[in-house]
Amino acid sequence: MIIRQAFFEGSIHAGKEGAFKAYVAEKLMPMWLAFPGIREVKVLYAVERDEGAPPFPMVLWTAYDSREALAAALDSAVRYESREMTKGLLEMFDGHIHHHVFDLAHG
Repeated sequence: MIIRQAFFEGSIHAGKEGAFKAYVAEKLMPMWLAFPGIREVKVLYAVERDEGAPPFPMVLWTAYDSREALAAALDSAVRYESREMTKGLLEMFDGHIHHHVFDLAHG
């Protein structure tokens, strides 16, 4: 299983946490679930972190059967639509997003 994670490093604007989470649930999650080949989508919100650790208020976790399935999802129209929709989310966020791909060895 291939896991792609989007790490939102930074901070959600003060007082916008609820609107941020609603935007993810109402606008982005349906798009992410429509990616071709997607097996699972999880959204994780930070609760606490080690002292001195960088802030990651949200992590998007997506699972695919193979690197080929991931490549097809990343090349899909809905992925590009979701990138456009993400711009609205970023209006409530200061920081940057970086992606990492993992091979799930145990799960």
